Amino acid sequence: MSAEDRTRWDAKYAGRYVPAPDTIAPAAVFVPFADAFPVAGHALDVACGQGAAAIWLAQRGLQVTGLDISPVVVEQARAFALRSGVGNRCRFDVVDLDDGLPDGPPADVIYCARFRDSRLDAPMLQRLAPGGLLAISALSQVGSTAGRFRAAPGELRAAFAGLELIAEGEADGLAWLLARRPTAPSAHADGRD
Repeated sequence: MSAEDRTRWDAKYAGRYVPAPDTIAPAAVFVPFADAFPVAGHALDVACGQGAAAIWLAQRGLQVTGLDISPVVVEQARAFALRSGVGNRCRFDVVDLDDGLPDGPPADVIYCARFRDSRLDAPMLQRLAPGGLLAISALSQVGSTAGRFRAAPGELRAAFAGLELIAEGEADGLAWLLARRPTAPSAHADGRD
């Protein structure tokens, strides 16, 4: 992202307060599938924002790393995790995702809500542990208009075809997918042909 993008996101969050505890949850599309999320291991929250999903994962028992471009929102996420009693289970880092995913351990959960950069598809697949869960949502062209950050029809399913599909949806300008990496290697599970 450019310095302009970082400044824009900082400005968006600068006037916000640490969220209320009742906002701790995954995106609404994933709530019906909460039992599919593990209760131990490591989670990676890509473009974590104020950290509501990361904190929810930490409350389930996972060690969570949240990544975001905005130093302002990363500080808010840290404060939110501390206030929620899971500061020791959450780590939030300022990361420019244009540079890719930073190094880290295999993830039992990769969570990415309302952010889409197809350049991260292969790195996310490579980082996902065998049996790991991918929960991804993005703005969509389905039921909306085309745009730089909007997924084309079927894009998420095609990008993550090597995973075992649990559920998915595309409507009203939102695309989402919940899938698990097979425990046995498949031809496309690691993002390579």
